[in-house]
Amino acid sequence: MKALVTGGGGFLGRVIIRQLRERGDEVRSLSRGRYPDLEKDGVECVQADLMDVAAVSKACEGVDVVFHVAGKVGLWGDYSDFLRANVEGTRNVLNACQDRGARRLVFTGSPSVVFDGRDVEGWDESAPYPERFDSYYSRTKAAAEEMVLSANGLRGLSTISLRPHLVWGPGDTSIAPRVIARAKAGKLRRIGGLNKKVDITYVDDAARAHLLAAARLEVSPSVAGKAYFLSQGDPRPLWEVVNGILAAAGLPPVERSVSLWAARAAAAGLELSYRALRRRDEPPLTRFLVTQLSTAHWFDISAARRDLGYEPSVPFEEGLKRYARWFKCQALKD
Repeated sequence: MKALVTGGGGFLGRVIIRQLRERGDEVRSLSRGRYPDLEKDGVECVQADLMDVAAVSKACEGVDVVFHVAGKVGLWGDYSDFLRANVEGTRNVLNACQDRGARRLVFTGSPSVVFDGRDVEGWDESAPYPERFDSYYSRTKAAAEEMVLSANGLRGLSTISLRPHLVWGPGDTSIAPRVIARAKAGKLRRIGGLNKKVDITYVDDAARAHLLAAARLEVSPSVAGKAYFLSQGDPRPLWEVVNGILAAAGLPPVERSVSLWAARAAAAGLELSYRALRRRDEPPLTRFLVTQLSTAHWFDISAARRDLGYEPSVPFEEGLKRYARWFKCQALKD
């Protein structure tokens, strides 16, 4: 088939492209940057922003399926930036799919769309969106997901949303690098002695789930218009996960801690000062991050197993070995 991957130059987008190419599919990538390595691998690259309606429309021409991975990720920033990238950009992709005759759209959503600040332990897809979101990212991803699922069946388009939780692995540009950077700077602390369970998703498994979803959309209408949680299906104590990643990077475990009330107070103060100074960079601590580090968040993935045939194939320990090898190679390059 011929596929379009938005955000093809990003972490997850690259692995989706690799897996599509490995099975012989024709791939087009839409990204803001230029990626000669993708071009060298035979990927047709379109350099454009999601707000460029004409470019997005042209990129969707002649494709069978669109993997809409692109979006703005982060714990901090202007609401308008998240709105443009995650909501308006998704609207442009949906319109382009319908105008150009693309039949299937696989949307990369986020489990954070159901997070309300409480412990999330084994929630399934029946969990509703909260009345109040803790971050602009969650709020705009929920709005985009609603739009995607509501578009299912309109003008011949079938849609599905996948919610991979904490995608990580070699090439990670978000989770592991942040953890490693803060640990190196001595700014990583346990919160209140808490060590609740979380679940993560190895990038190869997350990418494979996207291909499975596209295939199921073609043969099983029952999955269309639905959202699915993804993870390894192996909840572990948070600091076991964090310290495992640090060990893979050759760093010692985090042992120092700060009380929950002190972390919340520090985060609120930092957010206030950053807004007052109109700083665009992310504070070293935010209230959303404190909540993430002090609550459980793992999901029931039985629906993805049942409906999509999804089964995690890279255990956490194997993922750590792969990440350690990759990290060592990157260090040698630097």
